[in-house]
Amino acid sequence: MKTIESIAKSLNGKKIILRLDLNVPLNRQKITDTNRIDKIIPTLRFLIKNKAKILILSHVGRPKGKVIKELSMEPICEYLKKKLNQNIHLIKTNINNFKDKDLFDYKNESILMLENLRFYNEEEENNEEFAKILAGFGDLYVNDAFSCSHRKHASVFSITKFVPSYAGIQLMSEITALSKITKDITRPITCIIGGSKISTKINVIKNLISKFDNLIFVGGMANNILKNKKFNIGKSIYEENCEHIVEDIFNLSKKENCKIFYPLDVSVGKKIDGEGNVKKISEVQEDDLILDIGPETLNLLNKTIENSRTVLWNGPAGYFENENFKKGSLEIAKKIVEKNKKNEIYSVAGGGDTVAALNSFDLTKYFNFVSTAGGAFLEFLEGKELPGIKALE
Repeated sequence: MKTIESIAKSLNGKKIILRLDLNVPLNRQKITDTNRIDKIIPTLRFLIKNKAKILILSHVGRPKGKVIKELSMEPICEYLKKKLNQNIHLIKTNINNFKDKDLFDYKNESILMLENLRFYNEEEENNEEFAKILAGFGDLYVNDAFSCSHRKHASVFSITKFVPSYAGIQLMSEITALSKITKDITRPITCIIGGSKISTKINVIKNLISKFDNLIFVGGMANNILKNKKFNIGKSIYEENCEHIVEDIFNLSKKENCKIFYPLDVSVGKKIDGEGNVKKISEVQEDDLILDIGPETLNLLNKTIENSRTVLWNGPAGYFENENFKKGSLEIAKKIVEKNKKNEIYSVAGGGDTVAALNSFDLTKYFNFVSTAGGAFLEFLEGKELPGIKALE
């Protein structure tokens, strides 16, 4: 796969079509979380340093081919202007009006941004004519949107047929990090996995069992395990009709020699915004909500992390938004960070809730890699081929 860094010396004056994922949450056209934008700043600074002209492509939300003011790229454009201290011109005019024209001559700016790509139905339809128009705006195409690369969309997939294409800095960072937990593994390797629905991650779990030494279930997902083991989980969240999935997990783990861990004790409450009470799993009552792991479980998890050389974390241990139920997630994070600071572990975290937890603990920067890729992150872990990555090969 060719990378944009490998041709740094030839970028001067080149027009770069840069596909980013700037799909950040907006509230009344104000950005509420800048994490995804901040992650691609190194790529933009690299291109600016090498005197390239940049055309930024991205989408926000799901407008389904309609122009929706609330989903405009305008607040993102303004944020990038301040962050980079550069003038960036947002082109709101329909791009079909610019077919076969030089956008940079038209606006006489070195950094341009197109309006939300999903204002065009052709983007999600992977329309080749639309992709050809986009490709015509530049000399080179760079995909730095790993989080969109599981989708066969025009600006991610078909565009590569019409212009020389390269992998961006952030995209390569993501591939390198995820390869270290799926291919180039340093053992022992442990996965801490949570979330509310076990069925949505079953293929990920099966793929990880074949590669990992330890699989630790926490959060809502652990409740499915506990219920299958005939423990009372009270009013706790779980997914119905998943008994066969749990059985498959245990059967496969036995075959692949992967150890499965689940809570021995828990912190329960009567409501999510209430106080916590530690109980053995066998002591959970009908009106209890399991909202965190208990100290015995945490001790077991920390010992497992201590003996690991690689760790993947996807799903918090409890309802960390409540101070009374954040201890499990916080202590897991602190243990991984402790090992990281000694250079004794390679750590990757991913998933919206996990990233939110790490951000709230101010510990994100101490992990080797934190992915914001969502669906692409899970599909890569599942072992699927991502169309946007395949198109660059």
